[in-house]
Amino acid sequence: MQAQSITAAQLRAARGALKLSVRELAERVGIGSATIVRYEASEGVPKSRKGHLDVLRSYFEQAGIEFIGTADEGPGIRLWKDGRRSGEDAAP
Repeated sequence: MQAQSITAAQLRAARGALKLSVRELAERVGIGSATIVRYEASEGVPKSRKGHLDVLRSYFEQAGIEFIGTADEGPGIRLWKDGRRSGEDAAP
């Protein structure tokens, strides 16, 4: 179970913000394209039993996406410039 779940809308928004196709994202994270399409077509938090949402969340966060809000209060994303959150140092 994820500490913080991400919603289908957040997945779509994060992928769009990074200008990735479903196929590109699938290749980068090692999750099947059909699975990603199914997650994005869901309402609310997609059902996942294999930890795929954690893998996706980690990938997006490393790319500079911050997941904000909750499924109940209005989920969203924030894209940080240069892939860093405010106050973080640049990677060496």
